[in-house]
Amino acid sequence: MKIIEKIRAKEEANEKYFSLEFFPPRTDAGCANLLARLQRMSQLGPLFLDITWGAGGKTAQRTQVIAQGAQSYVGVETMMHLTCTNQSVESVKEALKEARKAGIQNILALRGDPADGSEEWTAADTQLRYAADLVRLIREEHGDYFGIAVAGYPSGHPEAESYEADLDNLKAKVDAGADFVVTQLFFDAAIFLKFRDDCVARGINVPIVPGLLPIQSYASLRHLSKMASTPIPVEITEAVEAVKNDDRAVRDFGVTKAVEMIQELWAGGVSGVHFYTLNREVATSQIVEALELVCPPPRELPWKCINTVPKRAVEDVRPIFWSNRPESYLLRTSEWDDFPNGRWGDSSSPAFGEISDYHLFHLEPAFKVDEHRAMWGEAPKTIADLAAVFVAFCEGRIRALPWISDALADETTVIADDLIALNRAGVFTINSQPAVNGLSSDDPVHGWGGSGGYVYQKAYIEAFVSPTVLAALEALMPKYPTLQYHALNAASDDLHTNVKTQGAVAVTWGVFPAKEIIQPTVVDVDAFYQWKDEAFKLWLSRWKRLYADGSPSAALIQSVHDNYYLINIVDNDYVNGDIFAVFRELLTPDALAAAPSS
Repeated sequence: MKIIEKIRAKEEANEKYFSLEFFPPRTDAGCANLLARLQRMSQLGPLFLDITWGAGGKTAQRTQVIAQGAQSYVGVETMMHLTCTNQSVESVKEALKEARKAGIQNILALRGDPADGSEEWTAADTQLRYAADLVRLIREEHGDYFGIAVAGYPSGHPEAESYEADLDNLKAKVDAGADFVVTQLFFDAAIFLKFRDDCVARGINVPIVPGLLPIQSYASLRHLSKMASTPIPVEITEAVEAVKNDDRAVRDFGVTKAVEMIQELWAGGVSGVHFYTLNREVATSQIVEALELVCPPPRELPWKCINTVPKRAVEDVRPIFWSNRPESYLLRTSEWDDFPNGRWGDSSSPAFGEISDYHLFHLEPAFKVDEHRAMWGEAPKTIADLAAVFVAFCEGRIRALPWISDALADETTVIADDLIALNRAGVFTINSQPAVNGLSSDDPVHGWGGSGGYVYQKAYIEAFVSPTVLAALEALMPKYPTLQYHALNAASDDLHTNVKTQGAVAVTWGVFPAKEIIQPTVVDVDAFYQWKDEAFKLWLSRWKRLYADGSPSAALIQSVHDNYYLINIVDNDYVNGDIFAVFRELLTPDALAAAPSS
């Protein structure tokens, strides 16, 4: 969706909004951590995200990676910067082609800063001397497909002949086809309001979004003070100077000042603001919270919808196995031509492809060996040591497992005690949900899909179990006719199951006014085969790697990988069922002793 359409909708509804700008880090680890930060900050409810091109265009490739990740995995409309610096017409055309392929529909067109080592800006292509040239090129090549923003300078561009000349330059960019303007930073609301009025008087009749940089450190403020085009009021420099040795106090002052300035902008008729975050989280989050602008996206489905990618807009069902690793699922299915609509039907697609940790370098936070070893054990030597890690996660004492990058979902608290008991007994749970029978779709924990409906779900457990536990479970299953299971180990595709006729089984569904019944989460055996390879690999790629080859800890994890089974269990009785009853019987000494050998 074009951002200008979102801005107009907000302004017509007289609603306030904000957007966030980030720059591409220079390392893979930095990219991974930034995307994790974007995931968190997306819960604030920004109207759009904005990814810079980098000085001189030297981070262009990372800009495209981050922008594509934000659009395709974070699921927030993303605007990608594009500059004329070091660019030819052909390279711009290629960048636009890649952006369009990634579903990016918004570009911030800039002339750009001088290339590295140059004091003055020079054009690499005579057809790209100004931002207006870039705007025209985008329109000539792609018509109205892209939403285009351009930069405005409330105090005038430092290279412009005059403030008035810079307004003429801005009008030229708008006349070339720009949809809206995002301004450079300022520290006095009156400067922006005058600039806006001057733009209107010049015939610039597109939305103008003020850009704000929260003061977060004394050093950065000193750097900004040297920029003649960004005057800083004396009262601000004096206030920061007084607390310059206290980083927290500087940031608190910056938050307070930004809140006051935004309130002045609102009083002047401004609807939206754009934050230059400097890739930091705390200050911007505090400002948004103080202004009561936080607006988490509603849960349209139990999993996060990616409506920012057109072909995923119709996706309304996924296998439950990837609940805790959605980015992995998105990568696996990124090349699909069609997405399931109403039922799971594409798991046999040849595009349901392989995946490796290499592909996830820009999706998962950087793997910190010392940090993860502290969470998952300095030197586990027994199954009980591994069990203690799973228990710690279920109790909220550690924040992640190799299969789960986030803390337990709120709904898991309903069954937390049962999960803790299973893990203490050596049943290593990695995914679960409680039964839900007709709760309101507005329920704060279980609700999804909008108001006026009712949601349902079958109890579900996914875990790694030993061969002995699996054998005991299979011996007991006839006593529990409402349970169905599938189990696989790492070495074989020999499926253990009590399901005679395989097919997709809905485990979550909702009933809403004037709609068909929606079944967004399913168990599908074909998808389970795909998932089990990834699930077992994580024992090695995320856990075993913490320990030296040949060590007892590495040998223990390798043994679990080689011998345990991945099992999923569904209780089809979502009204009166008790999925944990079979485990309570299963994990008694007598039941395990009576289990067939395997």
